[in-house]
Amino acid sequence: MNIVEKILARASGKPKVSPDDVIFANVDKVMIHDVSGPGVIKVFERLQSQGISVDKLWDPTKVWVAEDHFVPSAEKISAENIVKLSNFTKKYGIEKHFKYGMGQYGICHTLSHEEALVMPGDVYVGGDSHTNTTGALGAFACGLGHTDVAYVLLNGKIWFKVPETYYFKINGKLPDHVMAKDLILKIIGDIGTDGGAYRTMQFGGSGVDEMSVQSRLTLCNMTTEAGAKNGIVEPDQKVVDYLSRRGATNVNLVKGDDDAEYAKVFEYEISEMEPMVAKPFSPDNISVVREAPSVELDKSYIGSCTGAKYEDLVAVAKILKGRKVKIRTEILPAAISIYQRAMENGLLKIFLDAGATIGPPTCGACCGAHMGVLAKDEICISTTNRNFPGRMGHIESQTYLASPLVAAASAVTGKITDPRDLK
Repeated sequence: MNIVEKILARASGKPKVSPDDVIFANVDKVMIHDVSGPGVIKVFERLQSQGISVDKLWDPTKVWVAEDHFVPSAEKISAENIVKLSNFTKKYGIEKHFKYGMGQYGICHTLSHEEALVMPGDVYVGGDSHTNTTGALGAFACGLGHTDVAYVLLNGKIWFKVPETYYFKINGKLPDHVMAKDLILKIIGDIGTDGGAYRTMQFGGSGVDEMSVQSRLTLCNMTTEAGAKNGIVEPDQKVVDYLSRRGATNVNLVKGDDDAEYAKVFEYEISEMEPMVAKPFSPDNISVVREAPSVELDKSYIGSCTGAKYEDLVAVAKILKGRKVKIRTEILPAAISIYQRAMENGLLKIFLDAGATIGPPTCGACCGAHMGVLAKDEICISTTNRNFPGRMGHIESQTYLASPLVAAASAVTGKITDPRDLK
């Protein structure tokens, strides 16, 4: 069995599972945030009206809550949703509630690894489609809808169809001017936004072994944009060290069998890769940056679960140091812990000296809700993961997806720019 099959076999109490098997699996961790949480609360209310007991959760210690999409509160409804979440966590005894304005908080998919909330081998589900991100730690991590999350909260289990696995064998080492974001854009461009539909996208090979855990998180994050059920990387010592530095103990490594089978194998040589960009209006509409349209940009957005991890900010600082931005540039670290580390190591000063604005951790602009949405006809280059019409604001705005290096270089020139072409 491969790693996902092993995890799901363990969770369902079976000696072996195969693709297309339907199983009932025990869940190890579950997450809700300030958008999915209120939806789950509505399901609870509906169940209660039908005479179904919702008096207690199966295990409050395995549940955690993030405030990230509409913080700081955009308007009255989002403010009320935060209150609903607080009442919910108090009622059910959920202690892991990361509250905006009260120390550590951040984007849910960042907290999952920054706070070592998910371990290798876990079945982890969340009320958000980019829950796939955390598969980089060696977990089976996927998003669920409100009703399924409500069921998990009450029962601690949920059904899955075991996905078949596409294996992406990555050879070589990324050049200094190329990041994991470029690689995953290339992959999505090759297989399409439905190429991973209800499949596991597993990444391995010498190229992935060379990558940091944070780079692997970027790969798994955007498996969602290929329609995948989940993304995953087999855990190694880097994962153990990463989680241990964040307080985890007894981190166990789960790996697939040597003779594991995959539905399809894709092979990439990355040592000669070029920086990529995804043009409007799809993550698979890719181009090499040097061949991208020479459009005048209005904004560079460096943030989100995809592009504002600490290593992303370090890459941005290398570009912006000693330079000035020519367009509106917003940099939002993905969690307060990352924000603080960036401050302590001088990154925030580099950003401010370059003319950029630094904001709090939030998903607001990424999902087109608040904190910097785009106006009609505005064009943005962004480290986020989606660029369909209206994703980051007005339906007639445009978003180009790129790595933090490309987004920073483009901020300096005001046009889509390969970081190697900066003068």
